[in-house]
Amino acid sequence: MTTPTPHISAAPGDFGKTVLMPGDPLRSKFIAENFLENPVLVNNVRGVQGYTGYYKGVKVSVMASGMGMPAMGIYARELYEGYGVESIIRVGSAGSIQEHIHLYDLVIGQGACTDSNWARQYHFPGTFAPIADFDLLTAAVAAAKANGATYHVGNINSSDTFYGDHELVPEGLDTLYNQKKMGVMALEMEAAALYMEAARCGKRALCICTISDHVLTGELTTSEERQNSFTTMMKVALDVAAAVEGK
Repeated sequence: MTTPTPHISAAPGDFGKTVLMPGDPLRSKFIAENFLENPVLVNNVRGVQGYTGYYKGVKVSVMASGMGMPAMGIYARELYEGYGVESIIRVGSAGSIQEHIHLYDLVIGQGACTDSNWARQYHFPGTFAPIADFDLLTAAVAAAKANGATYHVGNINSSDTFYGDHELVPEGLDTLYNQKKMGVMALEMEAAALYMEAARCGKRALCICTISDHVLTGELTTSEERQNSFTTMMKVALDVAAAVEGK
């Protein structure tokens, strides 16, 4: 893949080997300005802001993915194959579907279930199981402990829909509770595609999310509370980047 790519205007070498990927471009800007030393804007195509700077002496980048698996798939593939990125860490929000997983907790996606047909493009026989990179996963657990975070490790579910008619029929509740009984921790919309793109490209990926709402109870975080809880997730992800790249 040649650079610049259709969706990224950066020059070769502009990105670090590890990229943090929030969904929101403004959160990308927040991470860069508040956590990175000497951040430089390296991409702003379609307003998808990408920055590169240093964290604990390690070159690290942060760039938004947008919402949903198609957007994540585009940016992940271009970063992996066009810019030589080795690791992508998604940092986002998720809705808990377990009573013991509360607002502000972190969920670390060891695996990502999905209702998407994303895997079909790879012509894989049977069902492919998207999983995180083990080194990133173990580094995230260590970083979560070091930062005093309340965290949970296991399966998350990546959905193709945010608004869906399944919510209007009884079977929709069955789907939710079937996921719950199988131990799925929370719902989000990007991790499965990220994990599959990493597998396809021979690279590494991890998803760390903050619980911003609770699907079962209807609890929601305020904007101020989301800011505080997301900050812990950002520190954890950056510490993972520093640990992995610093070896």
